[in-house]
Amino acid sequence: MLCSLHSLSYCSAPSTGALKSSPIINSSRVYKFLRVRCCSSRDKNQELVTNFGGVQLEETVDLKAAGKLRLDSWISSRIVGISRARVQSSIRSGLVSVNGQVINKASHSVKVGDKVNCTISELQPLRAVPEDIPLDIVYEDDHVLVVNKPAHMVVHPAPGNVTGTLVNGILHHCSLPTVAFKNQEVLSDAEDISDEEELTSSICAAASVRPGIVHRLDKGTSGLLVVAKDEHSHAHLSEQFKLHSIQRVYISLTSGVPSQSSGRVEVPIGRDSNNRIRMTAIPGPIKHGQARYAASRYKVIEILAGGACALVEWRLETGRTHQIRAHAKYLGIPLLGDEVYGGTKNMAMSLLQPRTPPSCHGKLLKLVSGLERPCLHAFALGFIHPHTRDNIHFSRPPPPDFAEALHQLREIGTEKVLGI
Repeated sequence: MLCSLHSLSYCSAPSTGALKSSPIINSSRVYKFLRVRCCSSRDKNQELVTNFGGVQLEETVDLKAAGKLRLDSWISSRIVGISRARVQSSIRSGLVSVNGQVINKASHSVKVGDKVNCTISELQPLRAVPEDIPLDIVYEDDHVLVVNKPAHMVVHPAPGNVTGTLVNGILHHCSLPTVAFKNQEVLSDAEDISDEEELTSSICAAASVRPGIVHRLDKGTSGLLVVAKDEHSHAHLSEQFKLHSIQRVYISLTSGVPSQSSGRVEVPIGRDSNNRIRMTAIPGPIKHGQARYAASRYKVIEILAGGACALVEWRLETGRTHQIRAHAKYLGIPLLGDEVYGGTKNMAMSLLQPRTPPSCHGKLLKLVSGLERPCLHAFALGFIHPHTRDNIHFSRPPPPDFAEALHQLREIGTEKVLGI
């Protein structure tokens, strides 16, 4: 838990057991190996990356898989170590058939007795040019990379935004060559659904489009993000996200203070029908295609500026697109600087002005007007290392824009919440 967000320090969470798996197919027998140079802190000349291209599966769905089950999930469960994104790419490439009929939908349901024939596609190229972009590397070894992403940096290339991304920087950092992808394989930021349980379900061939990217932070969100350097690590980390065993702590500055100092928001999130780039919390029963289950836990760390704002900690139980931003808006406390979700300059000033002397209003207006992104920071990250099985934890304080806003709000007034 957070020990002192006033000083922005972090205490490691208790360790959890390593993930266990029951291999069905030992794909090491049929792996092809693709040698790729990828530097690490210890060895800049070698990294052996497994490539599942050409691996074949011919099997009948048995009783253990009875009931409704997605085709991509079933195939992923039968080839140990492969990522679900890689399977989805193979399905969309027409390399999977069920009962002799080619299936191109990853969500196709299989049932007991279905005969599945699958050939894993070769890795497709990604058009991303290595760029010498400064990266804040928090941790690196031969298998994973933990990066402290700055605000305003996009994680992966997209049409109209193929340079300056985290992927471009990683390609340069790891001495990887320029690669190419088809534009239709990636959606723009406005269309990018990044639910972490199925991060790649909505982006075709994501294994090739975002090599090693296991989860995503919004462009405006700063903080910690883990990148896999090989396919085994990618599959293992993806499974941890699916099981919600990844430990993530976010901190935010909110416009207003929640009515309860801590709580759990369990409200489905879906696309806002009035604004395609915005998600929205949709209370009530989940209707297919309209919303997905989402749950967030929050805790007020400090009440700031006489109750105009708050420093709030968030822990995610699910990983829906814009989840914190949508749930914060639902609670009536949109993030400071989040114009898309209601944290507008006018709202912030309407809360700050009644609580401060007129002589401060000019300074406050300058502060609020200077915010160019939602005040949200991925503060801490913990996961089980895919190879060593150690439970490792990292934390990083927020960047200067967030820290300066917090400092000025504290100068107006701060009240620690009891029990924190």
